[in-house]
Amino acid sequence: MREFSLPALYEVPADGNLTDIVRRNAAQHPDVAVIARKVGGAWQDVTARAFLAEVHSAAKGLIAAGVQPGDRVGLMSRTRYEWTLLDFAIWSAGAITVPVYETSSPEQVQWILGDSGATACVVESAGHAAAVESVREQLPALKNVWQIDAGAVEELGRLGQDVTDATVEERGSIAKADDPATIVYTSGTTGRPKGCVLTHRSFFAECGNVVERLRPLFRTGECSVLLFLPLAHVFGRLVQVAPMIAPIKLGNVPDIKNLTDELAAFRPTLILGVPRVFEKVYNSARAKAQADGKGKIFDRAADTAIAYSKALDTPAGPSVGLKIKHKVFDKLVYSKLRTVLGGRGEYAISGGAPLGERLGHFFRGIGFTVLEGYGLTESCAATAFNPWDRQKIGTVGQPLPGSVVRIADDGEVLLHGEHLFKEYWNNPGATAEALADGWFHTGDIGTLDEDGYLRITGRKKEIIVTAGGKNVAPAVIEDRIRAHALIAECMVVGDGRPFVGALVTLDEEFLGRWCAEHGKPAGSSAVSLREDPDLLAAIQDAIDDGNAAVSKAESVRKFRVLGAQFTEESGHLTPSLKLKRNVVAKDYADEIEAIYAK
Repeated sequence: MREFSLPALYEVPADGNLTDIVRRNAAQHPDVAVIARKVGGAWQDVTARAFLAEVHSAAKGLIAAGVQPGDRVGLMSRTRYEWTLLDFAIWSAGAITVPVYETSSPEQVQWILGDSGATACVVESAGHAAAVESVREQLPALKNVWQIDAGAVEELGRLGQDVTDATVEERGSIAKADDPATIVYTSGTTGRPKGCVLTHRSFFAECGNVVERLRPLFRTGECSVLLFLPLAHVFGRLVQVAPMIAPIKLGNVPDIKNLTDELAAFRPTLILGVPRVFEKVYNSARAKAQADGKGKIFDRAADTAIAYSKALDTPAGPSVGLKIKHKVFDKLVYSKLRTVLGGRGEYAISGGAPLGERLGHFFRGIGFTVLEGYGLTESCAATAFNPWDRQKIGTVGQPLPGSVVRIADDGEVLLHGEHLFKEYWNNPGATAEALADGWFHTGDIGTLDEDGYLRITGRKKEIIVTAGGKNVAPAVIEDRIRAHALIAECMVVGDGRPFVGALVTLDEEFLGRWCAEHGKPAGSSAVSLREDPDLLAAIQDAIDDGNAAVSKAESVRKFRVLGAQFTEESGHLTPSLKLKRNVVAKDYADEIEAIYAK
């Protein structure tokens, strides 16, 4: 199939903007908890009425400080209650939010605030404030900087004491559906990040249709979602806005190091995350079982869950014997895993990278279905996702209702719909190129099946052409190899080379456990073990598993274990954890050459 679309389930208000959501919730659901915040280490509900009052208070402060309609306001913080509050306050002041990753360097901060022409900025910490201050002379438009940890919300409340409710209502009504709501700067795997202008219409079309298509997951007064993704990333904004549209209760977590504890305390019914989160849940559970001497039981339970899930897709369904085994393991293993995930949830939505069929079947088999989706900054997050009632594991689902997915002659995925971005800020050339012929050209390669389910097979710019002329899409095998507990990152190489190779980094968390299980000295590093025969054999197992997913010509023949990590700080990952392949290839040129040495 070359093209597929679904009718819209949500009508975008022609004259509305995102401030309508908080006003509507306060009017229609005044006593319903729409968000929760941490107070003294415990979760405290905030009703729709109270949230609107806090939003308006902060908006009044922004207005009093001189923020004008259409002004850009930077927001640099970890995911926390104040991020969501200030996002809606900025919109209520008639302004446009410009997210900045809290890990950004001063140079990146200067580029985003300077390119957007931000007139004000709210940061979280003293470190963030110092980063902004270090480039302040290069930001002539920037007038005000407030710091959340230093009482920014309270300060804005005091500043706006003399601003009337009528003024906020007027300001909040200025923007219409086609006006910019935010400028989200792309991660920038190559070159300068581009400012992606997303309108209020983009968010309404995106979040409204997601909520309606997944309505059983968004029941007001019953459902809740825990947000731990960075709000500077468009997926995080989807997780913020969609619950407000529903409305269901939203909780924000700034640090995923304590995610298990937060899940247990908040007990969400829905989780939206990236594959690495679900990989960690699986790998941590397996490692704990092995440490407790129950590794074989866990592996049998995992195999049973996968077999059970696969059987659900067959006409006959699971056999009686499989049902019995599944019921036994549900008591022994699966129920405990669901408890780790909060104990109340049955569904999660995964995006940002491929999840992999094995994990998809595993989680559905334990009674926690992960619905995989796909999107980009330019599509305001999800442009395709699996419906809750007709999942096809291994695909990223059907198009967002009200949108169209087309496969071009060269295999590129093209998009059309109200959810798409308006333009790249100050970059008409890039805009014209990306939106050629009225379609957004994603740069991704994919296929559509007979039911309109999309599969993403790679990136046009990342296609490797070996010396033998074989085209290799790295994503498939990389994701499969990276699913191994020992592996943090994997980058396939081989452009113009005789065969495909790979650079591999080790997961530091699981390396220690592996060392203990295999009699290696405690505290052994990746550097000291990179030539260890036992470690290389374990990595080869992961490589073999990855090779099973591709043809012989696409398979990895040789690999190198690196002694360092690919991180954002090292310059090898974007803030959204995508590989900067050109940087890795340059910095590890010697390692790549070693793969092909005689």
